[in-house]
Formats: sequence, C-alpha cells, structure tokens
Amino acid sequence: MAIDYQRLKDWKIPVVESRYTQKDSMLYALGVGLGSDPVDTQQLRFVYEERLQALPTMGTVLGYPGFWLQDPATGVTWQQGLHGEQSIEIHEPLAPAGHVVGRTWVEEVVDKGASKGALVYQRRTLTDAASGRKLCTLVSSTFCRADGGFGGPPRAAPAPHAIPQREPDTSCDLPTLPQSALLYRINGDYAQLHVDPEVARSAGFDRPILHGLCTFGVAGHALLKGICAYEPARIRKMAARFSAPVYPGETIRTEIWRDSPGRASFRCRVTGRDIVVLNNGLLEYED
Repeated sequence: MAIDYQRLKDWKIPVVESRYTQKDSMLYALGVGLGSDPVDTQQLRFVYEERLQALPTMGTVLGYPGFWLQDPATGVTWQQGLHGEQSIEIHEPLAPAGHVVGRTWVEEVVDKGASKGALVYQRRTLTDAASGRKLCTLVSSTFCRADGGFGGPPRAAPAPHAIPQREPDTSCDLPTLPQSALLYRINGDYAQLHVDPEVARSAGFDRPILHGLCTFGVAGHALLKGICAYEPARIRKMAARFSAPVYPGETIRTEIWRDSPGRASFRCRVTGRDIVVLNNGLLEYED
C-alpha cells in the first residue's frame, strides 16, 4: 500500500498523558550519561534528589505517542524508516516531576520522488496537565526510504542549518556506556533495534545501535556543559539532523561554534570512527 497524502496528513494521533516522578528524571539523565563522574556536583544536580533539576531534552520522551507509523494503513514501509531530524523549543523549564499532556499531529508529508523516499514531519506540544501552560514544542521528521513517488503535492524539504566553515570554538567529549541503550529504552522507546542483536543484523547493523534521541540527549548535555554552565533554564531551542548511528560504548564529541550572542552551531562525531552522527545543529539560549 502506497502513502495516501491526505489520509496521512489527517491521521488522528492519540493524545498522551505522562505522569513522571523524580525517579524518571534521574533515569533519563543516567540514560544520556549524566553522573559519570560521581564527584561532579554539577552533574549530580540531575541524578540526585537533593535540589534535583530536569534536563532540557527530557521533553523528547514525554507525551510520546509511540511509533504509530507501524500501522499498515499509513502506507509507510516502517521497517525502512529512519529518524531524520529533531528539534525542541522550550517555553518553560520542565519540573523534575509532573503531569503533562502530549498532542501530536502530522504537519507535512514531503514526496522526494520515486527511489528517493518521503519525509513525514510531526509536531508535538507538551503542556502542563493542570494549568494548560505550554512547556515545549517538538518537531521531528521520519525519512521513509522506501515510500517516495506516491504522488504527493510538490514540497521542498526545509534547508538544514549550515555549520560554519571554520574550526569549532570548543568541543566536549562525552562517553556512552556499553549498556546505554538498555538504560535509555526504559524511558519508553522499546524498539527492538536497540536491544535485539538479530533485529539489528536484519536492519544492516552488526549489533544494536543507540537510540537517536539518546544521541540527541548526549549532545544536549554537551551544550548544557559547554555553553550554559549547567543552567538548564538558559536553553531555549535545540535542533539537529541525524546522519549516522552510534553504537553503545562509543565516545561522542560535540563540536560547538559560538555564532552570536544567544546562538550557537554544533555537530557530533564518534571519535573512534571519526564519523559525524549528528549534523546541522542549532542551539538558541539565554546568553
């Protein structure tokens, strides 16, 4: 079954309520590598209940509607889908425990052409359940490699943020654990690709890969450390494009360019293989 543009554009994605505790906030932080140095008091603020704070990128795992593109009626060959881009705009810092509501809809479907695939863009708002205050807005794309040429209206995909053509101003190396994917999946993304060796091999990988949003969270940690002095309320927006998978246990180097006050560019590479895994990154923050 091919993609039907209007049907997919009008797809009703269930509203999701998430109740999370301090334990969930600490688990998320541990999953993206916080606490690797047990005497680093700045990292401990995210993994220890005393004066606990939530990481800015934790909004990516709250109000998540699941991988609804697996429904055959979408027309998407979900086994060939890849997480293409992710952004999070923070309107109000997350509390370390709370009750939030996620509302997700399909913003656009881009037909790149036969043999070139399709892009499905989703937007999600996360609001406080009690007050209705908007906490963050998330936009993501799924690259459906096998589903181009369905005849959708012509649309140009948004141009990626350009990385400066000069050496980065600073960089931050952060290790991941061999069990990082096993930790991170407990946040709610139980895709077998990240845990089952046979599923990983069938997808073309020699072992399970790290969740893309875990890599995104590691980059968020690097930016929080390298630009915002571990002050989460300073981060306003973070966006990037996924370019290659990370294997648990690899070290991720985040290269950062200070473009202007309150604005920086970044990309991430795996140091051992010298491969860029997150590209075209943009950070907006309170200077």
